[in-house]
Order: sequence, then C-alpha cells, then structure tokens
Amino acid sequence: MNNFADRLIHQIQRKKSCIIVGLDPRVELIPRSENRRQKTDAQSIAQTLLRFNKKIIDLVADEVVGVKPQSAFYEKYGYRGVKAWWETLAYAKEKGLITIADVKRGDVPSTAEAYAEAYLGKSERDVIDAITVNPFLGGDSLQPFIKLAQVNGKGLFVLVKTSNLGSKDFQDKTLAEGQRFYEYLAGCVRAWGRDLIGKRGYSSVGAVVGATFPEEAKRLRELMPEQFFLVPGYGAQGGKAADVSVCFKPDGLGALITAARSIIHAYQDPTDKNWEEKVISATRQMNKDVTRKHEK
Repeated sequence: MNNFADRLIHQIQRKKSCIIVGLDPRVELIPRSENRRQKTDAQSIAQTLLRFNKKIIDLVADEVVGVKPQSAFYEKYGYRGVKAWWETLAYAKEKGLITIADVKRGDVPSTAEAYAEAYLGKSERDVIDAITVNPFLGGDSLQPFIKLAQVNGKGLFVLVKTSNLGSKDFQDKTLAEGQRFYEYLAGCVRAWGRDLIGKRGYSSVGAVVGATFPEEAKRLRELMPEQFFLVPGYGAQGGKAADVSVCFKPDGLGALITAARSIIHAYQDPTDKNWEEKVISATRQMNKDVTRKHEK
C-alpha cells in the first residue's frame, strides 16, 4: 500500500479514531516523575523530552491514529533537541503510528529539493509519513515535495486556513476575482493532489484547516473533496467537536483532528501522581466527542 491516503484510511478504520496527538512538550509542565533531576542544560532537557514523548506514545498508541511533533519545540535546544525529535518519530513509527512532521517547510525550488529529500526521501532514517508545507513561495516551491511524496508514498499537508487569529491578515484577503485567498489556495491544493489520489478516493496532498474557523472550514470542505484536512486548534486553542464536524465528509473520513496541550499536559500539575490516567482519559474523551459529532 504505497499511497499515504490509503494507509491513513486503513489506520483510521482499524483504530476507530481520527485523532493526531501533537507532541509539543513544554519542559516546565513535564511531570516531575519524568524530569526528576530538573537540569536545565540542553542535553538533559533533550533526554527528558524524549523520555516523556515515549511515555505519551505508549499511553495513547492504542487510542489514536498518529502523532505530530512540532520541530520548533525541539530545535530550540539545538542539535540535541533535533536528535530527540528524530528519535521521537522513530519510536512512534516502531509503535505503528502515522508520523506527521510539523515543519512547515517551503522555499525556492532548489532549496525545496533539499528539504524534500531530508524529510520525504528514502534513507536509513525513513520514519516520517507526512509533513506540513508552506505554499507562500508558489507552486514551483512545492513541486519537489509533491514529486517525492508520489514516488515514496508520503503525504503532504499544505497550509490553507490556519488556526491562529492572525491568519486573517493574509489568508482572508479578497482577490480581484472575488474569492478569498484561502479559497484560491484550496483550488491549488486540489490541483496539486490530483495525481496522488489513492484507491479510496483521497489524495496524499491534504490541507491544514483550523478548527477555530468552522465557517471557512465548511467552505473549504466543498472546495477540496479529495483532500484530508489536518485540523489544528482543537482543545487548548478553543476549537470544539462541533467546530471540527464540518471538516468530515459524509463517509466519516477526510479529517484528522489534532490536539497537543489538552492531551499531553491534560494533568496540568507536574506534581500530579495520576498524570498518566488523565492523559489516557483526555484522549478517550476527545475520541468520543469528535466521533459522536461527526457521525451525526
């Protein structure tokens, strides 16, 4: 099964889940039991991040489709943090989870080729199933990613309508033709993904569509019928199950709902001895809430 979208659907139906857990750990919130030495050097912090991530993966592996570690939370600790990021992806892959590297890359074509090889190329470090990409530099900047995604059975999620409030500054601008910029982007994403449609009718080129803008998401669902939506903004950013329900198609597919803080730091208090139970409980509750809403 060399099409990412087909593999994704298989995992969704096997797990009966559409949840992606964002592995964006904040050192100050990591349980004391997993960060006993409280050292502040980069080496110790990187080790703590990896240890915590592995524990989270073990806790949620049976409940979710995959994980999405945001590279910035690791890069801030230098090469040691980057190593922890790669090892986190490798461990998630070992546990049978879909791995989405949240890197939001996008550059001139020659540089994009190097980025594409780094994340989507075949190598001994083949632990990434999909990445997020930024289309701001234009279609030619994404072609290297699209090409390798097709060749190597990988996936892409193109930024279309992001969950942050400031996304309105550019993404909501009305173009001369009368459409919003995010609507124009949707048409581009659909075109870019036409050659990567799998047997189940979905493309391996998907879109990032925030849960915090449900009306816009509803319109984007109409414009991109073959795309999977990667939906940030649920939970800590204010998105609710009712908001994300418009991202699904009638077949119950088409959306991956992501949550980070509301899952991995569900316990809130780092001294909480029952933190593992709260992580599992929050994951199961999110599964129930999202499933109940989008199946109605």
